[in-house]
This record gives sequence, structure tokens and C-alpha cells, in this order.
Amino acid sequence: MKEMTNENLIKELIDDGYLKSPSIIKAFRKIDRLNFIPGIYKDEAYGNYPLSIGRNQTISQPLTVAFMLELLEPKAGEKILDVGCGSGWQTALLAEIIGDPAVAGGMVIGIERINELKNLAENNILKFGFIEKGIVKIIEGDGTKGYEADAPYDKIIAAAAGEIIPKAWKEQLKIGGRIVAPVKESIIILDKLSPSDFSQRQYFGFSFVPLVEGK
Repeated sequence: MKEMTNENLIKELIDDGYLKSPSIIKAFRKIDRLNFIPGIYKDEAYGNYPLSIGRNQTISQPLTVAFMLELLEPKAGEKILDVGCGSGWQTALLAEIIGDPAVAGGMVIGIERINELKNLAENNILKFGFIEKGIVKIIEGDGTKGYEADAPYDKIIAAAAGEIIPKAWKEQLKIGGRIVAPVKESIIILDKLSPSDFSQRQYFGFSFVPLVEGK
């Protein structure tokens, strides 16, 4: 049986066509999933499946994270809202991509409604220096309402599935910005064309934890 390593996981995701962009591949190499999972699952860190992080929440399957980040197309200097940041892995991946010191303004705001997970995400992300550098901010709150204080955003991504894309996200997105989020069993891409107009694409066949309104 092949040893499970981060590099083997990345190779699998590249070979299967999920990881494509050099900046996202580089982030996967630097931001090791091992740092974001409970100790009892350390031997499964590089398995291409979700893992429990407690409180009925999971760290997403690497395939799904790679697929959604490729759809989001994060770029250096962008401001991104990460809804349902869980243990912080996707937030840290985004921070590595957008936080180029040569490009001003890059910031990821992670929002998490469960206090224990908000603290877990902060502790995990502290290992990479993003919070001290002002590249990441973790907020405890209701992700369905977005986070008005730092709006507008270039991009918004979510890790939990609702019935619809919340109105607050659409309002807090810049014109020309993009939302990538699960709705029921699909991943939806919304591109904001004007204050009230969006184009939409849809990818079927995914499973996510539910997006819960309220703390």
C-alpha cells in the first residue's frame, strides 16, 4: 500500500484534474492538512475524504476544497470571506494565495458560528503567521449574514450547504466578484455583473454539512 503523504495527495489531485493552478498547488504544499485535524486522525490526514473536527462538523474532502478553490480563482491582494471556516484549513490555503506581501490588500475573513471551532481555527492558523501579519481575521458569528464590517469582498466561499445563496452575501460582494458555495447537493458559482444581476453556473453531485442560521 502506498504511503499517505501530502505530496501523494497533491499528485492524486493533479492527476485527477482537480488541482490545476500553480498558486493553489503551491498553497496545498505549504499549508499541510495535517495541521488542521484532531490528533486521533493524524494517520488519515492525507486521505481524500472528510474528517470529523467535532461538534458534528468536518474538515472537507481535499478533492472538494481543491475543486472549489479552482472555481473561486483567488488572486493575490483580494479580500475574501470564508464562511464556516471550521478548523481553518481552507482559510489558511486562501491566505497563502492572496497574502503576497508584494501585493497590498490581501485578506481573508473567516466566520464560524461555533466558538470551539472559531478558537480551533485561530490556533491552527497561528502556526503560519497569517493572523499576526493581518492577512487573516477569524470572526465568531452567523455566516448566513456575511460580515458587513469588512465588506465589500472580491470573493466569497462557503463550506456548508444552504437552501439558497444568502442575500447578504450577494449584497456584500463587489461588482465583478464571485461567490462559490454549496446549495443543497450542488456547488453554485455566482458572478456579480451589476448591483442586481448575477450569472450562475452549477455543478451537481456533492455532499456538505448544512449551513445553519444563527449562533
